[in-house]
Amino acid sequence: MRHALLALVSAGLWAGVPTIDDLLNLKRLGGVLISPNGRLAAYGVTEADWQQDAFVRHLWIADTATGKTWQLTRGKKGAGAAAWSPDSQWLAFTSDREGGKSQIFAIRPDGGEAVQLTQSDTGVSSFDWSPDGKTIAYTATDKRPEDRKNHLGDFEVVRRDYAFSHLWTFAVAEALKAPVAGKQLTKGREFTVGGFDWSPDGKQIAFSGTINPDLVQGGTADIYVLTLQGGTVSKIVGQPGPDTQPRWSPDGRRIVFGSAMGNPRYYHANRRLAVVSAEGGAVRSITDSLDESPQLLDWTQAGIFFLAAQKTEMHLFRADPDAAEVTRVSRTPSGWTVSVTPDGSRSAMLIDDAQQLAEVYVTGLPAWSPAKLTDMTAQVRDWTLPVSEVISWKSKDGTLIEGVLTKPAGFDGAKQLPLLCVIHGGPTGIDVPQKVHAGSYPIDLWTARGALVLRVNYRGSMGYGQKFRQLNVRNLGVGDAWDVESGVDHLIAKGWVNPQKVGVMGWSQGGYISAFLTAASTKFAAVSVGAGISNWATYYYNTDITPFTIQYLGDDPADDPEIYRKTSPMSYIKQAKTPTLIQHGENDRRVPIANGYELRQGLEDRGVPVEMIVYKGFGHGVTKPKARRAVLEHNLLWFNHYIWGDPKPDFVNPVLPKKEKEEKADPG
Repeated sequence: MRHALLALVSAGLWAGVPTIDDLLNLKRLGGVLISPNGRLAAYGVTEADWQQDAFVRHLWIADTATGKTWQLTRGKKGAGAAAWSPDSQWLAFTSDREGGKSQIFAIRPDGGEAVQLTQSDTGVSSFDWSPDGKTIAYTATDKRPEDRKNHLGDFEVVRRDYAFSHLWTFAVAEALKAPVAGKQLTKGREFTVGGFDWSPDGKQIAFSGTINPDLVQGGTADIYVLTLQGGTVSKIVGQPGPDTQPRWSPDGRRIVFGSAMGNPRYYHANRRLAVVSAEGGAVRSITDSLDESPQLLDWTQAGIFFLAAQKTEMHLFRADPDAAEVTRVSRTPSGWTVSVTPDGSRSAMLIDDAQQLAEVYVTGLPAWSPAKLTDMTAQVRDWTLPVSEVISWKSKDGTLIEGVLTKPAGFDGAKQLPLLCVIHGGPTGIDVPQKVHAGSYPIDLWTARGALVLRVNYRGSMGYGQKFRQLNVRNLGVGDAWDVESGVDHLIAKGWVNPQKVGVMGWSQGGYISAFLTAASTKFAAVSVGAGISNWATYYYNTDITPFTIQYLGDDPADDPEIYRKTSPMSYIKQAKTPTLIQHGENDRRVPIANGYELRQGLEDRGVPVEMIVYKGFGHGVTKPKARRAVLEHNLLWFNHYIWGDPKPDFVNPVLPKKEKEEKADPG
């Protein structure tokens, strides 16, 4: 029986169906940057390195005219953030390949050895070239003195003990000869530097800054301008709510930035793009006509470009800063990662959908005719994969809800199938049609076995406007559960689903909704709770983003205990009956692990079958291949038992591949 389970997990269900390791071994694109001259596109390719148990990202280049591609960086250590020099002759990137701290390197796009440029004591966080290409500015945290640690040991004073981030610069010509530490431009504890941008003349740097690096202070982000000559810093925007990501106008007279426009409750409200004089003054929103949150790209000679979700599609827009008019540029979905040349004439993007993995495309602007430069989808051409489509239904209160339904290949609707619901996080995330699914849940293995998979874009999801996004304010869990359960009922009514074989799972906010359903619903045969909230009071007092709770629930647990009772899974634990798997990172600060232990004990006290697995060394996300394999396998075996009747898994003594037992080597 164990060998049958192992065959299911590791060898696939039948020819053409991917295994868990197949999914993890896929090479995937992430990030794309078009060169300033528009001739090249740099992009990242990430793959699993099982030997060092890491996902390693390397840079590749594509010629936008010929489509020729080549690998630029190599080695055990990958490449992080990247930026083209203004003359397109260098590509700079961060890497921890030397000494373990992130440093800046530069490499010619036609290859050769990368040159290390920085020797920062604390490592480089972010960087950018000056407009003339002679200087690079970067951010790094202050170096902590060792005296306290040497004398008193290591400790932290909560919400007082911070390493502030500041701006540094260095001359590129000097750094090409030998790595440099650079010159520190900002200091002190008045602010910590976030995103920044050089002025077109290279004489100033605009940046956002919060009063300290604590995530709870995100709403204090304001816009500052540093004048390099003299080193003076001026705050030009100071209003409630976050103001971030400044970008200069091509003439250097104005700055555009992302803004909550004074709204202190910004987690679920629309953000705006706003413009202000480079000297400060009145702040003017230019995207009021858009009922979504824009993601600023850049202010080019052709206008201000940004991205915004439109239901399950992402599109490229252009804003006129004078008329405050918004125009959609993309005639087809642009993808979620887009780069535009400084003159606004060309763009590179990553597009993935139900027909393909993420691929690099380029197009002229404002014309829209994306041409594909890569073929990552060739990796899965021989796989037997499901098909996905967007469906809709009405929730309990009449709200129209959309979701992505993934069907087995050859689905005809003639018989009732198992249904597995996978719930995204956020809550302002969104699910979209995909060709291959390789998150925490082995969707493609379940559909190969004959299951339907529904991913619900419940109230609060992005892409549907502010009113929809705020429908779960003071209604978390309750309204979300309506949306999931009504989606299940919709498919049952079609005759497609066996109501006795329905499961639900999710991570983060999806884990919270799953926890709510395991406690408050009897509709499901099995549940998996990934890094989920079980008690909002426990969460509020322990999370690293307490303002999130206040903005969604309206008050703290002491002043409004009733809203915390209404929305907490533990309030309904007495009626829980559903077998539940709990998965949590040991060091999770976003959803502290106490939430997992509380739910586990509550279920055990009621005699509900429950397993809790703690992934050692991880925070809110599980980011290494072997542990990701474990997350996928644990979910696969859990639902295979409760949905299909396979043997109950023994997570303590898992069945391991014979090669791993004998050789102590990884089969990846």
